[in-house]
Amino acid sequence: MPDTTETSATRPATPPADDPAPDVVAVRLAAVVSRLLRKLRTESAESLLTPSQRSVLARLESDGPATTAALARAEYVRPQSMRLTLAALESQELVDRAPDPEDGRKSLVSVNEAGRATLAGVRAAKHDWLAEALGAEMDESERQTVAAAVTLLNRLVEQ
Repeated sequence: MPDTTETSATRPATPPADDPAPDVVAVRLAAVVSRLLRKLRTESAESLLTPSQRSVLARLESDGPATTAALARAEYVRPQSMRLTLAALESQELVDRAPDPEDGRKSLVSVNEAGRATLAGVRAAKHDWLAEALGAEMDESERQTVAAAVTLLNRLVEQ
């Protein structure tokens, strides 16, 4: 009579019961990150910037001056939408426009000092809320767990 017992080499690998499936973790992580981002946005709402305006200001700060078309491509929006976003930023005097030195028919938009100060305020409000929440809602062990998770998530997004 042949031996019908499974060996570890023939048995399918099953994760331990406490090891959640990647698809379950993905759904939960996406949901909590989304809620965290919404909460961070509400903590910096007094800046009166829309998420699109904040994103464009941050891009201009990090990447430097750009044309409307280049910003539209980078932000995955239509040029018409980008023109509206830039018009709002210009009306708040957060960006400057100058002729493109390579093509005088175009203009380059850049973040100015008022825009940098506004971004710094938005970032400070988010940071302050998050630091206060971490201090008030979590003990040292929990903060260490969150710090370890941040390292892992950083590795995930850097791939």
